[in-house]
Amino acid sequence: MAKSSKKVPALNASSMADISFLLLTFFLLVSNMDVDSGLARRLPPPPQSQDQTSVDVQRRNLLVVLVNAQNEILLQDQQGVVVYGNENELMGGAGRAAMKDVVKAFVLNESNSAELPQLIEEDFGPPIGIVPVTSNHVVSIQNDATTRYSAYIAVQNEVVKAYNELREEGSRRYFGMGYEELSISQKEQIDGLYPQRISEAEPKNYGDQ
Repeated sequence: MAKSSKKVPALNASSMADISFLLLTFFLLVSNMDVDSGLARRLPPPPQSQDQTSVDVQRRNLLVVLVNAQNEILLQDQQGVVVYGNENELMGGAGRAAMKDVVKAFVLNESNSAELPQLIEEDFGPPIGIVPVTSNHVVSIQNDATTRYSAYIAVQNEVVKAYNELREEGSRRYFGMGYEELSISQKEQIDGLYPQRISEAEPKNYGDQ
């Protein structure tokens, strides 16, 4: 007598799609997405008119920081050019000021020079009050397409360090404490006093300039 062959029932996979979807949803909800935190950037404002006075104001408000193909750093405003041979020279020396100090002098314009950013009186509330600030200044960071990454990061660090020092000094001058000790509203006052206005241009082939 022949043995009867017993078939194994097929696995019901109709619910697998639902289970996969639920698992995907679960992992999307509980996973942490890494988000790169960057620096606030603002582009230079366009000229309001084409008359020469407006053009001059725009130029005096701009500090160009160029990192060329040779990894030299050039700072240029209406007063002239400061050149650093590489990122190791950004701390100053040999008759040159540190890069952060050049940026701070540009932002402050304590001498009210017609070649540096225009000073405009603004009211920041007590205890700061009404003070003249260069709220329209812009630090424009530009680099060659072949610039060494470490040189570019070093330049960014020095620009941000300049703003951090200005805010720390302002915090101690007006509030008698460090910036990190301030309340949120106090920090907003100091940030308004020294707004971080940095523009980053698309890398270009500047060559050996």
